[in-house]
Amino acid sequence: MFGRARRTSAPAAATEVTPRITLIGKPGCHLCDDARVVIERVAADTGVGWRELDILTDPELMSRYAEQIPVTLVDGRQHDFWRVDETRLRAALA
Repeated sequence: MFGRARRTSAPAAATEVTPRITLIGKPGCHLCDDARVVIERVAADTGVGWRELDILTDPELMSRYAEQIPVTLVDGRQHDFWRVDETRLRAALA
């Protein structure tokens, strides 16, 4: 589901807000799969929205992050790359 916003089961009003977490990756990337699991868990626990973008469909993302995927952004700013530290991600969202 690259390029499509994913949301937690928050109330409808909360799903209209821009997702706080963005995962930038690509299909077939095992580190992206690992990062997705952590992000899904943290997003569900904290009630924040998240989305996933495919680096292969966006030349700007490819140029900027090609050697770092998966990349995690929090509130639009780079937070992590290669691995997602769950404790650190939770702290950034607090």
